[in-house]
Amino acid sequence: MPHLITGGAGFIGTNLAHTLLARGEQVTIFDNLSRPRTPLNLAWLQAQHGERLRFIQADLRDFAALQAAVVGHEVIYHLGGQVAVTTSVANPREDFMINALGTFNVLEAARLAPTPPIVFYASTNKVYGGMEHVPVVEHATRYMYRDLPKGVGEEQLLDFHSPYGVSKGAGDQYVRDYARIYGLKTVVFRQSCIYGPRQFGVEDQGWAAHFVIAAVMGRPLTIYGDGKQVRDMLYVDDLIAAYLAALERIDQVSGQIYNIGGGPSNALSIWAEFGPLLERLVGRQLAVTYGPWRPGDQPVYVSAIDKAARELGWQPQVSVAEGMARLVAWVKAQRELFE
Repeated sequence: MPHLITGGAGFIGTNLAHTLLARGEQVTIFDNLSRPRTPLNLAWLQAQHGERLRFIQADLRDFAALQAAVVGHEVIYHLGGQVAVTTSVANPREDFMINALGTFNVLEAARLAPTPPIVFYASTNKVYGGMEHVPVVEHATRYMYRDLPKGVGEEQLLDFHSPYGVSKGAGDQYVRDYARIYGLKTVVFRQSCIYGPRQFGVEDQGWAAHFVIAAVMGRPLTIYGDGKQVRDMLYVDDLIAAYLAALERIDQVSGQIYNIGGGPSNALSIWAEFGPLLERLVGRQLAVTYGPWRPGDQPVYVSAIDKAARELGWQPQVSVAEGMARLVAWVKAQRELFE
């Protein structure tokens, strides 16, 4: 089965491409390599899989390039995009062009293809906004929802907060509607905090990897807010399993939206609880400084994953402790990538 991955040289795309290629599938990566260190991921994939991997260097804003790339592929994983809230605030026009228009281009290319492919879309929990109306209680090491013990379900009202939330949310709704209006086979994954190897996290995106890299390399760490913000964390292999489960059931789940994250059992606060875990894994105490809260930062976000469990037969398999141990080991083994 020929698979096309937009943003395929990014963290998730690289892991997905590697998994598919290892299974003997045909994979094309569509990426403009604008994100720092994506060429390193591409080179790693090419070293692992050689000419079996096809690469197209192009931009999501280039509709002609996308339309040509889509032909002959049975599945598109639309992972490419502008990924940081802070960048969207600084340059909302570029964020819109990449995320909203770029997703529209992917859908139109798929719709107009001789044989329209399946489209999977990597959306985000940011489409739910700050959820200010949802009661939150503060505990010693974390914030918690007062009335949502299983986390946030797909029925939660959308409330796009920040240009990034708006642009990703626009794509989210376009993808859903193309299933309803045009009969395109699509699935939206509203993803929580995904982490794992091949992730070159930076301060404003990929926080878990950023913290690990800083800890291993002895670099300073800044926590924005009080460190008690809670996120549910999902190891990248488990995310890929969700995509593949949806692919196997595409006739039953087309047009659906799923919250995909670690769920309550893999939720922890970003420093009050994550910090001690990281210190144990690197074997020393870590000094941090604190900065102001960032606009749109949710005090809590935890995915309710019941729908995915019920309809995809999917559950996270890798605990946060195990997944973080793997990530720390990878960073230590690849120190030269972070010099």
